[in-house]
Amino acid sequence: MTEYSSDTKIFKAFCDENRLKILELLKDGEKCACRLIEILDIRQSALSYHMKILCDSGIVVSRQDGKWTHYRLNEEGIEQAVRRLTFLTGRKTNEM
Repeated sequence: MTEYSSDTKIFKAFCDENRLKILELLKDGEKCACRLIEILDIRQSALSYHMKILCDSGIVVSRQDGKWTHYRLNEEGIEQAVRRLTFLTGRKTNEM
């Protein structure tokens, strides 16, 4: 049952339009929070909220550089999300 707790964090990351946009932006590589704020045209507090959810899911990781935080996709977190979705739906990887 404990895996379901982490599953909710993973799938919550995909349940918001801004978070999906962020994931798409990060697929091209690491981005500074300042750049994400500019592209998405949102406040820093809104970005922090979304990035906390994405980082808690394990799909995104961050690193601090001075006063700015940089974000990138986490391959291990993405693989875990795919494994859990595969398990929960009973699909084989090649069926997806």
